[in-house]
Amino acid sequence: MNWDDVRIFLSVARSGQILGAAKRLGVNHATVARRLTALETALNTKLLTRRTNGCELTRAGEEFLLSGERMEAEMLAARSSLGDADVAISGSVRIGAPDGFGVTFLAPRLARLTANYPDLKIQLVPVPRSFSLSRREADIAITVDRPDQGRLVARKLVDYSLCLYASRAYLAAHPEPQSIEELPQHRLVGYVDDLVISQSLNYAPEITREWHPGFEISSALGQVEAVKAGAGIGILHTFIAREHEELVAIMPERKIRRSYWLSYHESVRTLRRITAVSGFISDLVHSEASRFS
Repeated sequence: MNWDDVRIFLSVARSGQILGAAKRLGVNHATVARRLTALETALNTKLLTRRTNGCELTRAGEEFLLSGERMEAEMLAARSSLGDADVAISGSVRIGAPDGFGVTFLAPRLARLTANYPDLKIQLVPVPRSFSLSRREADIAITVDRPDQGRLVARKLVDYSLCLYASRAYLAAHPEPQSIEELPQHRLVGYVDDLVISQSLNYAPEITREWHPGFEISSALGQVEAVKAGAGIGILHTFIAREHEELVAIMPERKIRRSYWLSYHESVRTLRRITAVSGFISDLVHSEASRFS
């Protein structure tokens, strides 16, 4: 059995597509298909059901995925311990993060990291979704929950807060609410309930059970833009909202508090590129902790 074939299988299993895996690996999709066939022949079993819209693991494929990931972890650990990999901090690191934190905080600052390490490729995926580290959808994940499943290394980055905000234009046309009981009289902006990826993002009940937004957006930044445009009152991240002069905090004493966590899979904890990037993010956040307070 060829390790390169196993590596290609893992990429296809994680992306769910031969073409997607080929792009990430930097090889031709026909090569990926051929190597998968070679692996299935060597194992004398079918690992993937190939369809026009993607690939699905067979039962044998699901079992082999676990074995393949153990092989991958051992290979990564061996290469790192022998000094054969990442000596110059090179390679690719994908960071999954919530859109608010990823776009407004990380995106403007990660260029310093790529400037320090020219051979390092950073992929930032700042979208409102969860990432599976075990399936390598991301190498490093920033989350609002402390991970409690899987073989992960996790540490808290920083505490942050959220508060009710409205635009100056909205408040010029509507009397500012002086109590929580007055909120139902206003237009509200919130998350799309069935797209909330974590209960930690279900902020509204901590303000009031009578939170019924007329405008729902499944993005923290989208909510900021809507509230800025006068769509109504929303629960916004204070570290983002305070950057916009047109936004006004309403009942600022009613704060919601959350934390950002950084995590990565235990199997990559010895890789220099992972420790370099995770350390950079931690130091960056700690150096600007006052921004989040």
